[in-house]
Amino acid sequence: MNQANGPDLSDLLSFGMATAAYLVAGLALGWLVDGALGTLPVFTLVGLAVGIVATCLYVYAKLNKYLKE
Repeated sequence: MNQANGPDLSDLLSFGMATAAYLVAGLALGWLVDGALGTLPVFTLVGLAVGIVATCLYVYAKLNKYLKE
C-alpha cells in the first residue's frame, strides 16, 4: 500500500472479499450450531455479530496507517 495515495484498488478489493468471507463464515457457523442444537435464530445472530466484529477489526488493522495523520 502506498501511504501517500491511500489504499489502491487491490487493497480495497481484498477488504471487500475479507468482509464477505468473515460475514459468511460467522453466519454459516452460527447456522450449523443452531441446526445441531435446534435453536435457530440465536447462534445465527451471534455468528453474524462475531463476523461484523471480525470484519471491523480486520479493516481497522489494515487501514490503521491511513487513519494516522
